[in-house]
Amino acid sequence: MSALSRLLDRIWPPAWLYSTYESGVLKRLDPRSLPQHVAVLADGNRRWARLNAPGQPLVAGYRAGAAKLQQFCDWCDDAGIPVITLWVLSTDNLTRSASDELEPLLDVIDELVAALAATNRWRVQAVGALDLLPTQRAESLRASAERTRDVTGMHINVAVSYGGRHELRDAFRSLLAERAAQGRSLEEVAGSLEIDEISEHLYTAGQPDPDLIIRTSGEQRLSGFLLWQSAHSEYYFCEALWPDFRKVDFVRALRSYAQRERRFGK
Repeated sequence: MSALSRLLDRIWPPAWLYSTYESGVLKRLDPRSLPQHVAVLADGNRRWARLNAPGQPLVAGYRAGAAKLQQFCDWCDDAGIPVITLWVLSTDNLTRSASDELEPLLDVIDELVAALAATNRWRVQAVGALDLLPTQRAESLRASAERTRDVTGMHINVAVSYGGRHELRDAFRSLLAERAAQGRSLEEVAGSLEIDEISEHLYTAGQPDPDLIIRTSGEQRLSGFLLWQSAHSEYYFCEALWPDFRKVDFVRALRSYAQRERRFGK
């Protein structure tokens, strides 16, 4: 690609043209057709770093991804989405990532949660098996989230050390411990257990299930994300690596969702 081609690629289409298009699409969408809960698998940060910051530590991609997540929260808030879930670290990542990569990533996540809480605009909640994290790290995440306890704005779940199977394990452990404290036997619990009772012990208890789940970087799989809650979710897959995800991509995801006929298994 020539220098002129690269220059044109950067400046065209101009930002104002995208902004006009985004505003037009959002205005045409019926607010009643928008999702009440949007979840995102922000995938592709490491690949972005290798392509855009060669020779630099992979944390460059994580920082770019965290900056995009903050923008994403603004977009969702502007669109009137009540609940969002951001998956930033899986339980698999804890075992697969080298320590020299994991620690910088945890630093970025810690800073992200603190920054979201510092806006004092949103209720932030860290969801996941936080007990698998270093103690001080888990305490820091909880402290940032706790500072937003009384904030009434959009609810942001930051899924840290999250795995769908871990969530179901923890939900059943919590439910069984609660029933045991009530003096009920295992046989009694097994004979009377209802679906809603399990939902009450999930990390996202009391929240609506995700209507729309967005995954970037071209991957088209669930990867254990919100296994229980996603039974009737709509999916939107985007080829862009997460740091390259644009507001226009988000708007197109909302438009795609609004155009679908949701049957809820019927």
